[in-house]
Amino acid sequence: MTIESALRATRERLAQAEAAAGREAGSVRLLAVSKTFPAEAVREAAAAGQQCFGENYVQELATKAVELAELGLEWHFIGPLQSNKTRPVAECAHWVHSIDRLKIAERLSAQRPQNMPDLQVCLQVNVSGEASKSGVSPAEIPALAAAVAALPRLRLRGLMCIPEATDDLPRLREQLAVLPQLRTQLAEQGLALDTLSMGMSADLELAVACGSTLVRVGTAIFGGRTPRHPA
Repeated sequence: MTIESALRATRERLAQAEAAAGREAGSVRLLAVSKTFPAEAVREAAAAGQQCFGENYVQELATKAVELAELGLEWHFIGPLQSNKTRPVAECAHWVHSIDRLKIAERLSAQRPQNMPDLQVCLQVNVSGEASKSGVSPAEIPALAAAVAALPRLRLRGLMCIPEATDDLPRLREQLAVLPQLRTQLAEQGLALDTLSMGMSADLELAVACGSTLVRVGTAIFGGRTPRHPA
């Protein structure tokens, strides 16, 4: 299957998921996760109409953003971010989904170039409680959200999660439900968020049913990956 046909099939899945959940058509954005795939694969997806791409590794994001600059793509950094690697992300990403501590947000704020629009950010929530997962606990989100929202050069847009890898649908649904609940809680403290970044190739439909506004899809578009370590 070509990337173009895989994109078409993924968009059809997303449209069907929206309809099944009673959601407005086009209310959920598709982020194509291009990590570990070459710039040419991104170029092929862009030619098929995809504009938003997600990367997990800092150097890969920076390299592709420069190589594909003429396409005017929207770059989302969605992987774990170390404090000593924030500058390239601040300088080339449009979105960061994986903020899990204030220090990271403060560095992104300080390093965001003045001539660029505010960096759109999401806080990563550990909804499963797994020690191996990045993200802050739901209980820590209100304080972190208030602190991040106050920083210049950033705009707090929403919340992101990676639920447990399980076939237990009730368990998955329970974990995905955490983000809409937190968004309601934050709205009550005066923070209006419009983005819930949740759902991937395997659980896209369930995530849409649980209120996702952005799904991060890689395998269903680009195919399987060869595991690698960050540069």
